[in-house]
Amino acid sequence: MSLKARLSDDMKSAMKAKETGRLAAIRLLIAAIKQKEVDERIELDDTAVAAVIEKLVKQRKDSVTQYEAAGRQDLADVEKAEIAVLSAYLPEKMSHDEIAAAVAAAIAQTGATGPADMGKLMAVLKPLLAGKADMAEVSKLVKAALAG
Repeated sequence: MSLKARLSDDMKSAMKAKETGRLAAIRLLIAAIKQKEVDERIELDDTAVAAVIEKLVKQRKDSVTQYEAAGRQDLADVEKAEIAVLSAYLPEKMSHDEIAAAVAAAIAQTGATGPADMGKLMAVLKPLLAGKADMAEVSKLVKAALAG
């Protein structure tokens, strides 16, 4: 079952169960997916849908930080609930060791030797790790591997 079909089914079950918070988060996600499809005139696959979900989760995390700084815990709690719903649709994250192994394999594949090769290395890693790993962590590991 594709991720979009799963979202549609989950939206229907949330409606039947009258789970308003979950329903709102799923509707928000479906709207964001449809918006991207309309803007780019394409049909999103599961990888692209995961990228949309990651973007929405990142936005929610930024909002939580700002709401907590402003003393609005009620709004921060709403955002945290949305993060929990959205995160359930993301693929399982890779461990630090798995990411390090992927970086080492990519270095061997590309023959990268120094910091100047970082772009080439990230171009190989991004399609492999998108949605499965935090790309900021991947970038740190690549920098460390190329510097040493």
